[in-house]
Amino acid sequence: MVYHLALYMEAGTLASKAAEISWSAGQGLAPGSAVLIFWAMKHLICPACHAVNRADETRLGQAVCGKCAQPLAGIQVLHLDALLLDRLLAKDGLPLLVDFWAPWCGPCKKMAPAFEEAARLLGPGVRLGKVDTQEHQALGARFQVQSIPTLALFRDGREVDRMSGAMPAGDIVAWAKSLLG
Repeated sequence: MVYHLALYMEAGTLASKAAEISWSAGQGLAPGSAVLIFWAMKHLICPACHAVNRADETRLGQAVCGKCAQPLAGIQVLHLDALLLDRLLAKDGLPLLVDFWAPWCGPCKKMAPAFEEAARLLGPGVRLGKVDTQEHQALGARFQVQSIPTLALFRDGREVDRMSGAMPAGDIVAWAKSLLG
């Protein structure tokens, strides 16, 4: 986690973060007084160009890449290859829920709309991505996927848990939220 430092010079210009600060003296700010405010920034990998960016975690839905101007986080499902998956696991600050699937798999096809709906419900604070194990067989082997569909949840680059079998959107969301707290 990266902390961003901001200096606001007047009480009238304090952003919403000021509401989160509790003043020990219980007093407001006089005009012209200085306040230092720290808030958490997340490292986000751009899905389009793979550049590392920083974004305020309270505004993930509005964050765009500084290099290519594409959205950094959202409610869309990412189609992952080895390069993007490795980059997200190594440097991205958001949890990542991966669906390992194959185009010939009936339950995978049946679960696809539910996974899209789960992305809408969990995003932008959780990334959702799909790995086609037929196209990227090495990824399936590397992550020891033995049946599909398999969902694997990653946080801070490490696998938290996995679940095999098709699930409705509500169950996907409940499972992810129970593990992420």
